[in-house]
Amino acid sequence: MRIPPTLASAIALASVPISLDGQADEEWSTDFSRHTVPLDEIVSGGPPKDGIPAIDDPRFVSVSEADRFLEDREPVVLLTIAGAVRAYPLQILIWHEIVNDTVNGTPVAVTYCPLCNTALAFDRRLDGRVLDFGTTGRLRHSDLVMYDRQTESWWQQATGEAIVGELAGRRLDFIPAPLISWKQFKRTYPEAPVLSRDTGYRRDYGRNPYVRYDDRGGSPWPSFFRRQTDARLPAMERVVSVLVDGRAAAYSFEHLADVGVVNDRVADQPLAIFWAPGTASALDDGQIADGRDVGSTNVVLRRVGDRELIFEAVAPGRYRDKETGSEWDLLGRAVAGELRGTRLRAVPHGNHFWFAWVVFQPDTKLVR
Repeated sequence: MRIPPTLASAIALASVPISLDGQADEEWSTDFSRHTVPLDEIVSGGPPKDGIPAIDDPRFVSVSEADRFLEDREPVVLLTIAGAVRAYPLQILIWHEIVNDTVNGTPVAVTYCPLCNTALAFDRRLDGRVLDFGTTGRLRHSDLVMYDRQTESWWQQATGEAIVGELAGRRLDFIPAPLISWKQFKRTYPEAPVLSRDTGYRRDYGRNPYVRYDDRGGSPWPSFFRRQTDARLPAMERVVSVLVDGRAAAYSFEHLADVGVVNDRVADQPLAIFWAPGTASALDDGQIADGRDVGSTNVVLRRVGDRELIFEAVAPGRYRDKETGSEWDLLGRAVAGELRGTRLRAVPHGNHFWFAWVVFQPDTKLVR
């Protein structure tokens, strides 16, 4: 997340917590007397306020046009709201981190923090007011700290919670936003719009400025992450992360790659956690399209009417429920069998690095 102007200078700037006097007072109209976390946990990420510019007027292109700059294995954020579908490629989000958009009448913020691998979407409405988000240039536990332009409250991207300012303690609603391959998206939604590279900014879209950052044997940059890591998994292991009615659970990618699907219950809700190969890491190779295959995931409520389903993986990206023998795809759509045409309800989830999930949800249940 924090590369400009150089990685070295960004890390150097992160060695001290934020200052709340002098320049900071002039830069912000935030009410720093209101906060839900210790202010010394928030550190500079390098760039200043809006130094990483959010996209406020997103433009979209057709699948055929986007296919000229996207490779099959590249990751894209899928957003589906009341039948309206859009794709937000990580090759663009990695340089902007926030897209303020409106989809089928719903104001949304589509966000990505590279240091935590958190691609998360929120409803921008709060108490009848629509908020617009930008980047503070700060981090907490390596995670993007956003701000809303209406009150200049600061928000933790990983949790959707305002942590400093007038709105401290308030939370945004998550919107399901699975991270899938471009190949999966264009095959499933050939007529859907795709976020354009025509952003109004000159960026090297397609290049990964965090080469080898997600090496599983490594650890987060200590200048940005100052906590002990939870030893149950390597710090940089990817997990599918869910929070249902205050209950947290995480599912190791390594385990999911072995089994294809996990059937579980979280807060008494029956969930299916799907994994499929074919999606590149955005944080591995110098070119995102060349990143190693880490796969993609989805989480759905495994219930049709009053009947709960149990899934098994039958092929890469294909699953069968044991109750009817119907076949399903990664996106929770029945593509063959008795339930063909049925779509399971999507559940908001993330593909966090383990350290970035468990620091905010230390009591999480881990399935591995």
